[in-house]
Amino acid sequence: MSDSKLIVTMIKSKFGRLPRHQACLKGLGLRKINQSVEILNTAENRGMINKISYMLKVEEV
Repeated sequence: MSDSKLIVTMIKSKFGRLPRHQACLKGLGLRKINQSVEILNTAENRGMINKISYMLKVEEV
């Protein structure tokens, strides 16, 4: 599972969000709306994605 990758796209603004949610965006490497990053499918990254799933679009590679 850890060798698979995910493409994560930020679809909502980080402004006005909880500090922990903003920290999850930073941890995933997302800074701008519509920015996409390719990350490994690890438990740590999945946890951050689940916490801020309302702000993201996730695709499996």
